[in-house]
Amino acid sequence: MILLLEDDPAIAQTVAFALQREGLAVEHHAWLADARRAWAQQPPRVAVLDIGLPDGSGLDWLRALRQAGDTTPVLLLSARSEELDKVLGLELGADDYLAKPFGVRELVARVRALLRRGAPTSPGLVVGSLDAHVQGRRLDLTRRELALLQALHAAQGRTLSREQLLDAAWGPGSESLDRTVDTHIKTLRAKLREAGLGDDAIRTHRGLGYALDR
Repeated sequence: MILLLEDDPAIAQTVAFALQREGLAVEHHAWLADARRAWAQQPPRVAVLDIGLPDGSGLDWLRALRQAGDTTPVLLLSARSEELDKVLGLELGADDYLAKPFGVRELVARVRALLRRGAPTSPGLVVGSLDAHVQGRRLDLTRRELALLQALHAAQGRTLSREQLLDAAWGPGSESLDRTVDTHIKTLRAKLREAGLGDDAIRTHRGLGYALDR
């Protein structure tokens, strides 16, 4: 079930129809309080949340969900498209962000991607504190590559910014440049591909960062 929290009737009707046409069950709510009650009764597979609501903030609810340990994939909708708003939403735990106005086909594709991400982690990938394995075979990773993979794996499919990855692999306050992360991600992605996880085991979100496919 897809939970849709959107107070604009026209947008809600269009989105719900598009998702239902794809064979997905949709439960729509216009009020945050109603969505909270529905979620408590049956957590959705994916949630599509508007940020600005009549009775609260989608961002505040997202923060509360993540603090409670809920890892349900969340796509945020917002009329604000500034990069800082996107980064804030992702840092609070959103899995994806779509600015209004948006194309319905793009939204459906993003929801489909989140449904796939909510499935079990890439088959055979085990990430530990000292090393990582694919199908029982140990990956030959440098210390930085392992730290990056650990951070991405712990994020459970959510996008991490380059700054977050720098902090994870080089330590807070590191003077390394963003392109250092890009270079290490490139080699890590190649090693995961060689191990049989495909070309998109680590996904790039332009201007936002990276996420481990789930």
